[in-house]
Amino acid sequence: MGNIFTDLGIVGITYFYVLLTIFIPLILYKKDTISKFTARKTIHIFAGLAILSAPFYFWPFWPTIIAGTLTIFVFLSSKESKLKQFKDLYDAISEEQEEGLKRAFLQGPFFYCLSITFLVFIFGILAPNQFYFPIAGVLLMIFADTLASIIGKRWGKISVSLFWTNSKRTLEGSLTFFITALILCYLSFYLFGTLIPTFQEALDIPSVLIYSLITSAIATVIELISPSTYDDLTVPIGSTITIYLLTFL
Repeated sequence: MGNIFTDLGIVGITYFYVLLTIFIPLILYKKDTISKFTARKTIHIFAGLAILSAPFYFWPFWPTIIAGTLTIFVFLSSKESKLKQFKDLYDAISEEQEEGLKRAFLQGPFFYCLSITFLVFIFGILAPNQFYFPIAGVLLMIFADTLASIIGKRWGKISVSLFWTNSKRTLEGSLTFFITALILCYLSFYLFGTLIPTFQEALDIPSVLIYSLITSAIATVIELISPSTYDDLTVPIGSTITIYLLTFL
């Protein structure tokens, strides 16, 4: 019984945190305190950090319920939404390319939430004691992809153009992605596999280093060759599933 109440407490804190990360930028945008770009990036960065609670549950499917709820919430947030809160969220963080969809909804954030839901569901079934893998994948999507885009657009000189990606990538951006990914992967594997005593399978330092190098390299390649519209799906899911499968070799 105590385990149930512990889980419910973590669930409540996680939902409260996510609601704050969504509605604070939304309120600030409506007051013209921040721009639409800042509101979208703030939500993108902070909401996904809710996955850090995943290793602490006794029942491993709470993260799926939380992420699934947010996926539905984002999917319903569209230009045609009847509920004011859903329409306000769409107005606050939508991008121009989402306006051109047959149904104008938050495509990028939807793929973002969908990838998290998929990963925590799969690991809840197959490896609830190895949540540090999806955590690493999500952190890459949140931070490495964002930082690579900023560095690439501002200081990128050497172009890497693949016609199917529908975007301009740069060598500088990809290098930034790899270095950031390496740091994030190391933090994920070390914190939840070595340092913090949760319900996770322990990792030694050599494993942490090897997994970090492989995951960051895989993620960098996937990000480079992925269409820009779908990299919120391909980067976290592709890199996480690949490194997980490689642990069986």
